[in-house]
Amino acid sequence: MSNSPIVSRLILAVVALAAPAVAFADELNMRVGVTEISREVYDLHMLIFWICVVIGVVVFGVMFWSIVHHRRAAGYEPASFHENTKIEIAWTVGPLLILIAMAVPATEVLVKMYDTGGEDMTVEVRGYQWKWQYKYLDDDFNETFAFMSNMKTSQDEIYERANKGEHYLLDVDNPLVIPTNRKVRFLLTANDVIHAWWVPDFGIKRDAIPGIINELWAIVPEPGIYRGQCTELCGKDHGFMPVVVQVLDEADYDVWYGEQLQAAQARKAALSKTFTPEELMAEGEAVYGTYCVACHQPAGQGIPPVYPALAGSPKVTGDQGDQIQILWEGVPGSAMQSFASQLDAAQIAAVVHYTRNSWGNSVGDVTQPRDVVEWSEGSQE
Repeated sequence: MSNSPIVSRLILAVVALAAPAVAFADELNMRVGVTEISREVYDLHMLIFWICVVIGVVVFGVMFWSIVHHRRAAGYEPASFHENTKIEIAWTVGPLLILIAMAVPATEVLVKMYDTGGEDMTVEVRGYQWKWQYKYLDDDFNETFAFMSNMKTSQDEIYERANKGEHYLLDVDNPLVIPTNRKVRFLLTANDVIHAWWVPDFGIKRDAIPGIINELWAIVPEPGIYRGQCTELCGKDHGFMPVVVQVLDEADYDVWYGEQLQAAQARKAALSKTFTPEELMAEGEAVYGTYCVACHQPAGQGIPPVYPALAGSPKVTGDQGDQIQILWEGVPGSAMQSFASQLDAAQIAAVVHYTRNSWGNSVGDVTQPRDVVEWSEGSQE
């Protein structure tokens, strides 16, 4: 009995030393996640992992035991047989049975992951360099409303001119919003290059490829904020296009959805509105800071020769229609992409007005949404 306190202390010491190691190993392991699929993926991962551990222990155990106990120094002579049919059958059939044992549960999980039928709602996820667009579709796959999701981390944080926020490089201005306990079907594609949409807590990831529609689904039982990233190297700012999904209770989601429908109607009404120069400058500065600043820089100085300067640029201070065309159609063969599917006419008008009247550019004219609408309609004739 006198040794029991010592034994207890030894046990506590072992536990204290092992706890950090276990916590560190857990950080390196796959997340359990919050969805049923993510938990099944995790269980499958651990099953395969432990099968591999057992195989490794048996194979290396037999190998090391044979090396030690059958070494020449112990008096053993090498075997003289050339082949052994029984052993060859065993090491062929054994691994085959192990592979079948692993393939059965893996196939069951894969079948569930690809079963996108019976959805309650559908969202199109479209990748751009370097942002995501989310379109909410009705039962006939018509768009009800859409918005862009851009990284919220500021340029000052990225270039260490300010302290990094809590969710550095993992926060956005407009997260994807979905409800709890409803099956959400995601249609993935891309507008320019290959991206990949990944939310680890949902256990889902799929490539977003131009011209191809890939599908995913999720049923999330718990409200919260879930973060992911683009996992396909897609260009200069690949590390700057996070995925953020906000999951709301069903009642809260229905309220949010109604508000978004009203906001979409308001945005359409704004296309016929006449804005003051001050309103255009304020909106244009916001649009520029979200969509243009990474390439053309805060003061419009650009990053020559790939990203030209806008300050003093004849393309900016020249004909208004030419600048609208650049934003609407992009510049083929360059890094300048089309923004026609990312920005509406009011936003394009605002950023055109802002760049034509900033950084020493003093054109003095005013660009209204109707100018963009008229140009786009004329270009399609």
